[in-house]
Amino acid sequence: MESKKDFSRRKFISKTAMATIGTVGAIQLLNSCAENSSKRNEIKLPELLSQAPDGKILKAGLIGCGGRGTGAAINYLDAGPNLQIVALGDVFQDRLDKCKAELKTQKNVEIPDEKCFLGFDSYEKVIDAGVDVVLLCTPPHFRPQHVEAAVKAGKHIFMEKPCAVDPVGARSVLVSAERAKQNGLCIVSGTIRRVQKDFMETRRRVLNGEIGEIVSAHIIRNGGSLWVIKRRPGMSDMEYMLRNWANFCWLSGDHIVEQFIHEIDVMNWYIGKNPVKAIGWGGRQRRITGDQYDFFSIEYVYDNGMQTHCAARQITGCSNLTKQLITGTNGFADAKGTIFNLKGEEIWKYPYPAEGSTDLTWKVKDPYVQEHINLVTGIRTGKTVNDAEAQVNSTLITIMGRMSAYTGKDVTWDEVMNSDLYLGPKTYAFGPVPGIPETIPVIGAEAK
Repeated sequence: MESKKDFSRRKFISKTAMATIGTVGAIQLLNSCAENSSKRNEIKLPELLSQAPDGKILKAGLIGCGGRGTGAAINYLDAGPNLQIVALGDVFQDRLDKCKAELKTQKNVEIPDEKCFLGFDSYEKVIDAGVDVVLLCTPPHFRPQHVEAAVKAGKHIFMEKPCAVDPVGARSVLVSAERAKQNGLCIVSGTIRRVQKDFMETRRRVLNGEIGEIVSAHIIRNGGSLWVIKRRPGMSDMEYMLRNWANFCWLSGDHIVEQFIHEIDVMNWYIGKNPVKAIGWGGRQRRITGDQYDFFSIEYVYDNGMQTHCAARQITGCSNLTKQLITGTNGFADAKGTIFNLKGEEIWKYPYPAEGSTDLTWKVKDPYVQEHINLVTGIRTGKTVNDAEAQVNSTLITIMGRMSAYTGKDVTWDEVMNSDLYLGPKTYAFGPVPGIPETIPVIGAEAK
């Protein structure tokens, strides 16, 4: 797929993006976080509410009823008072049924059959079902289309990570996010580290100078293999790929995009600007379905010469580690809650409360609920929250690393921003999916 596509030199921006903000505008938007982070004023920890304030009923519709979608619906209901899930949409009846059953069992919520929509157009029906909020939890290939439709309909949005699987989709989300801002709509993303108090306090201290100037980062996510759905007799191409979506690049973006985005987002959150180049490699040894890699290792290079290293692996039976290490001129930080000097001596640790403690000052709220608290709070207070730009940045950084690893070529930020790479079919129907073979990217030239 991607390795055969000529993304490397042609300049491109989607027609919508060009009409709305243009290529230069898009790049300026994506670099806006860098400008903000350069201000060296003392950073304060923002208030994190333990639940959203009360208000009128906010009705939400769930689009994508798999495990994460069902979890997001429950998290939304846990975020505060007067919150309802009133509509569901998916392409599979069994997933709709399972989600309905879970909502009934866990939250005593019953969704009537007439509010459960089936098919590739079910997102439109959920959006039109009298909802105020949409929870976008399908495989990420569909995210740009669903975000665009929700913004046009004037709905507030929770969108799971990542926001896209290719540059065309990421730019589309950027344009939709800007329209949402103009219309006062809230968008909250599923990059959960940014709403975890331990991660937030560690970053606050680092950006306030406790390890000096940031000079590098070392980011790791090594874990076991994910779930696999093998093809059964009678399954069409589309059904097989959708049920096994985490193993197909056009649906998930590969695990560097779909899961490693959490860790790379932490790196981008600290550094506050986008790398200018990715030098990537990876490979596959153990996967038994799909067209993705098992592991990635990416060097990111920045405009000042700084380099960071990011590596991810999904192979069962190996040593596991998830860590975000940020290095400064005077020390280094484990982003989850520890700061060290250059000798490796611990100089600060996040003060997690003891079990049973009634002092909630440093309690870390479940981030999967906290993100919905922030969304509902923004809606009810009128203080619009919109973190979509940050997720677009992090999504594109992971895509840039994947493109480099899949091709064996260095890939620059400008190439990604101007790439016309689009993954997947343009129309959706159960049946054959032509042009997307289940083959693995192979880099370089064959030895003679």
